[in-house]
Amino acid sequence: MSVSKCRQNFHVEVEAAINKQINLELHASYIYLSMATHFGRDDVALPGLEKFYLESSHEERDHAEMFIKYQLSRGGRVVFANIERPTKEEWSTALEAMEYALNLEKEVNDSLLKLHQLGSNHSDPHLTDFLEGKFLDEQVESINKLSHFTTKLKRFDKELQ
Repeated sequence: MSVSKCRQNFHVEVEAAINKQINLELHASYIYLSMATHFGRDDVALPGLEKFYLESSHEERDHAEMFIKYQLSRGGRVVFANIERPTKEEWSTALEAMEYALNLEKEVNDSLLKLHQLGSNHSDPHLTDFLEGKFLDEQVESINKLSHFTTKLKRFDKELQ
């Protein structure tokens, strides 16, 4: 296998971790797509949640594509792995789904933070700048937004009881 001519200061551990991040972003996209289809069913009929989760699915897929482009720009190789199917496809309440989404975003954020640390450990300022500029703020905002949604759904649930 030939080595890319543009590869410089790009550790193989970082390359492997980016491939894992690509897979995680695609997995998150797959989960959100599954959630969108659940809420779009005629026996569930929550089109606002269907739209929200479909947009979330597209956003995660866009993130995967950004990592793919980044990997290639650094001279790395993209290695695709099987995308784990969603473990859950039915949601008893909107709150249950939103809490699941919140935990998923925290998982993605944890992975990004580990990737950032790995970049720091391997003296890769380009990677850390890429993550800081494109992902970390957005993840914090997403976690905050989902936290607010879960709080509102809990309040709404209590008001119905």
